[in-house]
Amino acid sequence: MKIRINGSVHELPHPATVADALDAIDAPARGVAVALDGEVVRRADWKSTELHEGAAVEVLTAVQGG
Repeated sequence: MKIRINGSVHELPHPATVADALDAIDAPARGVAVALDGEVVRRADWKSTELHEGAAVEVLTAVQGG
């Protein structure tokens, strides 16, 4: 199935979860927030939230600075 992760198209097997999408882009294990189709997905739900064809996943990484 094709989904968008941060604007880029990725092919994932069906069924796939938010956690699978993060694995596809080698996202860090910590300091990450995820939105699916504009709705924030709690970290506790990443492994159980299934994606659908054409889903839009946005992955935000916390940046430290000063």
